Amino acid sequence: MDKLRAMEVFVAAVDAGSFAGAAQALGLSAVMVGKHIHALETRLGARLLERSTRRHRLTEIGAAYLERCRDVLASVHTADGVAESLRAVPQGTLRVTAPVAYGAHRLMPVVGDYMAAYPQVRVELNLNDRVVDLAEEGFDCGVRSGAPVADGLVARPLARSRMFAVASPGFVARHGAPDHPSALEALPLLSFAAWGPAHAWRFTREGQTVHVRVNGPLVSNNGQALLTAAIQGVGVIVQADPLLAPALAAGQVVQLLPDWELPTSDVYVVRLPEARPSAKLRSFVDFVMDRLG
Repeated sequence: MDKLRAMEVFVAAVDAGSFAGAAQALGLSAVMVGKHIHALETRLGARLLERSTRRHRLTEIGAAYLERCRDVLASVHTADGVAESLRAVPQGTLRVTAPVAYGAHRLMPVVGDYMAAYPQVRVELNLNDRVVDLAEEGFDCGVRSGAPVADGLVARPLARSRMFAVASPGFVARHGAPDHPSALEALPLLSFAAWGPAHAWRFTREGQTVHVRVNGPLVSNNGQALLTAAIQGVGVIVQADPLLAPALAAGQVVQLLPDWELPTSDVYVVRLPEARPSAKLRSFVDFVMDRLG
């Protein structure tokens, strides 16, 4: 039998003065109350109660054990209360993972606003372009872009991420603005290492698709580094709008081939399938969905 439940029954029997009274208080039968107390006595190897047909009284060992049972049950109730408060009020540390560019440029402003709204939550934001295992690496939730969401995760879709081809105004002044994707092949195209050595940019317009092989003078595994190179006029890059939007708004780069579409990426906020997620997790996911969904 469950030891904590047996302790609870023992305390109730003492407080009620009889097995019948404990049974009524706990919604059990008097026989079941007796079984719980007998299980405790068997485990301890000592009698806790001296029984008679009308009443029972505590043995010396039973009296000492009763006080310890009260302490244990009080600690359990306190622990339950702490856990319940953590579920009711957003507080504690929340570990979040996201792709580098999306996390820095799109998610971070939302995290800042969330922390202002929920000051009892401490956020650890880990930015990494690899697919992170939430359970294995101890994250509460994350943002996934592009790749299909792994089975077993609860996923909620955010606004899709668009891709643009851009270059600096100075670069365009020197080389001219391409009027067709095929014209990019004569220009220095800068590669994102995560897309692989044989990557090609895919442009579409009105049912027509053009693939442009990327094999330029610079390869980097960091989108921000590629953007810096593009701003300096090194070449043309293709990156997602969360990274490019501030530079486009500031005129540091200009969009090339605006009449052509590059692939969009699905973006999700994901979490483990907890039946009752904590208040900090629920509130954060809802906050992100409200801002970026």
